[in-house]
Amino acid sequence: MHGGPGGRGGGFRGVDEAAQKRENAAAPVIERLGARVVALFRPYLGRIVITGLLVIVGAAIAVIPPLLVQRIFDDALFPVEGGAPQLNLLVVLVSVMIGLFLLSAGLGVAQTWFTSTVGNSVTGDLRVRLFEHLQAMELGFFTRTKTGVIQSRLQNDVGGVAGVLTNTVTSILGNVVTVIASLVAMILIDWRLTLIAVVLMPFLVLVQRKVGQVRARIAGETQESLSELTSITQETLSVSGMLLSKSFNRQRTESSRYQRENRNQVVLQVRRAMSGQGFFAVVQVIMASVPAVIYLVSGYLITGGSDAITAGTIVAFTTVQARLLQPLMGLMRVALDLQTSKALFARIFEYLDMVPQIQDAPGAITVAEAPGPRGRIEFRDVVFRYPDATADSRPTLQGVSFVAEPGQHVAFVGPSGAGKTTILYLAPRLYEVHDGQVLFGGADVRALTQASIIDDVGIVSQETYLFHATIRENLLYAKPDATEDELIAACTAANIHHIIAGFERGYDTVVGERGYRLSGGEKQRIAIARVLLKDPPVLLLDEATSALDTVSERVVQEALDEAARGRTTLSIAHRLSTVMAADVIHVLEAGRIVESGTHRELIARGGLYSDLAAQQLAASHVLQDEERIAAESD
Repeated sequence: MHGGPGGRGGGFRGVDEAAQKRENAAAPVIERLGARVVALFRPYLGRIVITGLLVIVGAAIAVIPPLLVQRIFDDALFPVEGGAPQLNLLVVLVSVMIGLFLLSAGLGVAQTWFTSTVGNSVTGDLRVRLFEHLQAMELGFFTRTKTGVIQSRLQNDVGGVAGVLTNTVTSILGNVVTVIASLVAMILIDWRLTLIAVVLMPFLVLVQRKVGQVRARIAGETQESLSELTSITQETLSVSGMLLSKSFNRQRTESSRYQRENRNQVVLQVRRAMSGQGFFAVVQVIMASVPAVIYLVSGYLITGGSDAITAGTIVAFTTVQARLLQPLMGLMRVALDLQTSKALFARIFEYLDMVPQIQDAPGAITVAEAPGPRGRIEFRDVVFRYPDATADSRPTLQGVSFVAEPGQHVAFVGPSGAGKTTILYLAPRLYEVHDGQVLFGGADVRALTQASIIDDVGIVSQETYLFHATIRENLLYAKPDATEDELIAACTAANIHHIIAGFERGYDTVVGERGYRLSGGEKQRIAIARVLLKDPPVLLLDEATSALDTVSERVVQEALDEAARGRTTLSIAHRLSTVMAADVIHVLEAGRIVESGTHRELIARGGLYSDLAAQQLAASHVLQDEERIAAESD
């Protein structure tokens, strides 16, 4: 990466970040998005039907009391024909009203339970589905995508649509039923007053659509900003990120970077909260003013001699009309929420629609079913270029061919960027070759199941990854059902058991994030023990000792030699001293194998390997002289 002015906050990724954010904020176009969202509810169809029935019954019951109000006024309290109040009828009507209120409350509790269960279940299913899909993506996806962005899709985007998934169906159904029932009741009470009450509805629907489009755009920008905040948090507050910022005294820079994005997030959240508020305020004023207009129109109708307008009619109509306000507002809010969440759903389905570049072929066989000897690895004229490389760039590997027989130790050395690590990625099919073949157990890796290849491979890399858990839990990751004796045997072989036994809590010692409570050598030996516990026939060593001091390197190298015994081993070496005993050493340069042979043969040949050995020997002498001078000065 090339740094630009202003360090990490000033375009350090080599791109126009503002332009990139605008591009990301524009939600991807997903075909049949609505149908796919609806399909998420299919497993819960039975509960949805029950919820729908509860909503319909509850909404229908809710409009009956205003009709009872009309009878209470016109028949019980102030009989139209005149006379004293009808107390018996009044008791019956009031009792029915109270009973309806109790029934409605009970239905509301049941409806809330079903709604919450279905909505949160669908949200959970979506989150798990997205996580499992990401697990199936090829390694290259994760090398070109920031962890914070992936976390944001999984947490912020799914969390952003949780409310829609939980409340939308029942809200739409309940409000639609309430609106329809209310309109029917209003028409039954007086059709003339109904026309006055609903005359502005088409205008309100049109304005609502415009507001929804604005909110959808702001929602996309807000989620992109959340992605950036999550990414900054993940990068900066990890142990490695904190070490980096402290070692360069850049805490204030990182805080400023976070503050800038946080200010952007605050502005977007305020814009999101305020968008549409003016519209809803207008709707509320209009709907709240309708009763006053009804009173006025009723006065003119009564004055004109209409005997259909009674006190009960006016009270019942305005009561129903008042009940119309909440469901209408609810429907408009749901419509806005759906438009807003469309961007979030599109981002989620964009990830779900990604097709892993590496998948099992139809009829793929396991390594155990392969024709060749188990543990044999062969490269045949392999050509490989990383996915993000330009078409005219030099391939990382060009025509690489070699064979590693079962139990053989094959080492790869060469300058940085020669393609050594790429070979280790291709052997277990973590990447796909462009041309040529990689054979595993005599079969092309593309004809084998990925799971069976990985089951036969153990990898020890330069950067050992340990979970923030106990040593025991980190070891059991390789073999969950391993016994205590197997743990001890693996750690003994890795030359780490005696150190673990010296800890106060032994194997139950928590290693800290990424194992930072352990030394580099201790972490590497635990990683080796984890591979030994897996007991694979193939071992891949990616510069497993390059970051260690001389003493730790010697101890870890002994553990690696023990782990490699009887296994096919492919190793990458930075220090040639660690591969001198290899059966075959391949020397890579610019993606090609330029020399092959044993250590003695390659030294005698006087080629690139001999030059590398001479450079390391000279560097070793310089280091020894520096140590001697330092010792004499002391």
